[in-house]
Amino acid sequence: MYEAKERERGTWALYREPLHAGAVTRLEIERDLHRALADQEFLLHYQPKCSLATAEVVGVEALVRWAHPTKGLVSPADFIPVCEETGLILPLGEWVLFEAGRQARRWRERHGLNVAVSVNLSARQLVRPDLTRRVAAMLETTGADPADLCLEITEGTLLLDMSAAVRHLAELRSLGVRISIDDFGTGYSSLAYLRTLPLDELKIDRSFVTPVADDPSAAAIVASVVSLGHALGLLVVAEGVETAAQLTTLRELGCDLAQGFYLARPAPPGDLTPVLGRPRTGARTLTAPGLPLD
Repeated sequence: MYEAKERERGTWALYREPLHAGAVTRLEIERDLHRALADQEFLLHYQPKCSLATAEVVGVEALVRWAHPTKGLVSPADFIPVCEETGLILPLGEWVLFEAGRQARRWRERHGLNVAVSVNLSARQLVRPDLTRRVAAMLETTGADPADLCLEITEGTLLLDMSAAVRHLAELRSLGVRISIDDFGTGYSSLAYLRTLPLDELKIDRSFVTPVADDPSAAAIVASVVSLGHALGLLVVAEGVETAAQLTTLRELGCDLAQGFYLARPAPPGDLTPVLGRPRTGARTLTAPGLPLD
């Protein structure tokens, strides 16, 4: 059934042994996820976002990890789709939001660091009528500064219900939080929404960043996105930076921020605290070569 549903409408799928094995695995993951939420098996790692002008770590993206009691750290690719299909993404997404808010407050109060923490919103979260109330409750409960929170929404999520997205994002912006469009360039949507949405940031999808140093057409696309973003007063972030050549090209094209394995892999908050707000240069690194500036 699930195999058929993933295809186009009015289709069918024959039973095959691999389908059965996949269905059993999915059911096991769903069962374990219910337990994981009850037993608080999830944790957040944070991936730095670095300024290409100053080399400072100016923000982080919160990324959920599942510390399974027998399987170890489970990749989000293995459990997030199941969460979205079953609706478990709602309680998980709320936990991520609150935990990120608490961590932002810790960085501000204990270390004097104003770190912009980005949190991904799922499609189910974005269409909730009480989304703004929930985010406001998180800010009040955790004591996080709204300026330290950036909510990331993918283009595909926006396309599900543009009118609701515009309304909700405007309400969220009124709280003082920042709004980012993730995976920009992959939604095949009209650019008209950029005029109507209350945005602060565009994140260029890695599919354009990966070939940017070798493919003139990819570089032209990135240059166009940077120019468009700046014309609209938005910060432009490149995600998925994995080589020095990519980073150099992005700097030359005027990109504002970058994140990726070349700069730093996602890490627990304690590992990140020493480098937040400081340049990533020379031999001083987290888990990667560091940001090579002249």
